[in-house]
Amino acid sequence: MYKNFFKRILDFFIAIIMLTLLSPIFILLTVLLYIFNDGQVFFLQKRPGKNERIFSIIKFKTMNDKKDAEGQLLPDGDRLTPVGKIVRKTSMDEIPQLINILKGDMSLIGPRPLLIQYLSVYNEREKRRHSVLPGITGLSQVSGRNNLGWDVRLNMDVEYVENMSFLLDLKIFFKTIKNVITSKDVAVDSFTVMPTLDEYRRNT
Repeated sequence: MYKNFFKRILDFFIAIIMLTLLSPIFILLTVLLYIFNDGQVFFLQKRPGKNERIFSIIKFKTMNDKKDAEGQLLPDGDRLTPVGKIVRKTSMDEIPQLINILKGDMSLIGPRPLLIQYLSVYNEREKRRHSVLPGITGLSQVSGRNNLGWDVRLNMDVEYVENMSFLLDLKIFFKTIKNVITSKDVAVDSFTVMPTLDEYRRNT
């Protein structure tokens, strides 16, 4: 009952409340990022959601689009703006995903939506992470985030799906708040912490 009905209702009303409470920060960040990112405030990227349905995840844009002499984007660390670094370190870049929750693309808690290119490298058990709505935060995020290896991280995603409950979501919710306040396990440049999943699978 919780998984199929009450979870979605809670997600919707919590997203409305959080957007209302965070609206001053939302407006301030919109103005600052508009100034520092040459008018580009939001970052949209296609991600697979429940049943591998593709949707556009919404985040605050923390990097500029500077390119090298060959026209290729510079490394993430070189494109991260001063404001973007603060926004990412405090996890405020995730705030616009509350809009994704209202649209029904995401849940507050669930496996993080990863890249489309990873769909072809999941094993059969790992594919179960797409049997539920992806989340802004999840079990693996409060258990180490990008500091976890890919196998452990994906296993935790499936573990969450298999044990989803109101109490588990409540535990993850409060642990997320604690981690955000302390900036625990936040990787400003995640690619310096771990390789992409497809690259990892090619080398194992």
